[in-house]
Amino acid sequence: MKRIRLLQVVGARPQFIKLAPLSRAIHKHSGRQVEELIVHTGQHYDPQLSDIFFQELDIPRPATNLEVGSGLHGQQTAAILERIESYFLDTHPDVVVVYGDTNSTLAGALAAVKLHIPVAHIEAGLRSHNRAMPEELNRIATDHISDRLLAPTEAAMRNLNAEGLGARSRLVGDVMYDAVVANAALAQRSHILDTLGIANRRYGLVTIHRAESTRRGALPVVLELLAGIASSLLPLVFPVHPRTRDAMQSLLPQWRPPAELMLIEPLGPLDMLRITADAAVVLTDSGGLQKEAFMLGRPCVTLRSETEWVETLAGQANSVVGHDREAAAAAVARALRADTDVATRAAANVQRLYGDGNAAVRCLEEIVNLADDAKRGSST
Repeated sequence: MKRIRLLQVVGARPQFIKLAPLSRAIHKHSGRQVEELIVHTGQHYDPQLSDIFFQELDIPRPATNLEVGSGLHGQQTAAILERIESYFLDTHPDVVVVYGDTNSTLAGALAAVKLHIPVAHIEAGLRSHNRAMPEELNRIATDHISDRLLAPTEAAMRNLNAEGLGARSRLVGDVMYDAVVANAALAQRSHILDTLGIANRRYGLVTIHRAESTRRGALPVVLELLAGIASSLLPLVFPVHPRTRDAMQSLLPQWRPPAELMLIEPLGPLDMLRITADAAVVLTDSGGLQKEAFMLGRPCVTLRSETEWVETLAGQANSVVGHDREAAAAAVARALRADTDVATRAAANVQRLYGDGNAAVRCLEEIVNLADDAKRGSST
């Protein structure tokens, strides 16, 4: 294998978590044959959504930060595309790796393919079948322009095959499960439960951040839904995403949560893993947290109308309820009754569904092969 320059594009909190296992694999398994460059687009720029992840997960510092910040989808994607293209021209990567379904994912892939740089998409093939979601459009477009599609699950592979992308696709397992396995022991050192005064208490965990949850018509419904559950079923801990915080201040400046709904600042990855692992139930609109809850054996109630992680729906481990107050309360009550059963089923099925914790090594093999094939092709 010739030495290759591998450039990873990340910009959002879930991508930092997925990056960590691949970065470890690069430094453990490739010797000096892979040079790693990390590009941080700056899509998530709050320190609690960015800097702390690099510190706690021991990720190499980014080679550059494009500092695009927030903005409308078109503005943000265009800013990333313009700045990252210049960086590609300066650094000449042999292969570009993108993750998931954010604007950083699409812009990184698009800039690379236009410069004829091979692109590998990690977490390819996910489909919610809701094209109103910006993430759905990002993941579909990225899959169709990328050169190697690294699918986390058999369901993702079926989606790729159905779209005629099977020849470029590989089933590798889920790097998020790699991350959960690697970080679980570290998370036990977290003191977040004592800090919040919830150690040895039953509580639920909430995260809300998607546009469909924080827009004017939806946010009051979601907050009242959470307030009702916290007041009647169990206390809820709610780390508030900056987007959600801004929406609350703008749209509902007079709203105050009941005492049982604890609003806190965003958490770092290890605190978040610990608080998820000990939660009686998770309520979220996040795709990653649905899956992480399943991997940790925690029941989940998804406050969306669909999920791309269809495996989590088996055995009532995850209930998709949208913003329906009655359905959400019923799902939480059911989850609390079935807590032990969910943990047992998840433990029995997680490796069958998401791999053995070595997805990053398989991803690296496919990425290196892609770069080597491109180099051989350019020399003939």
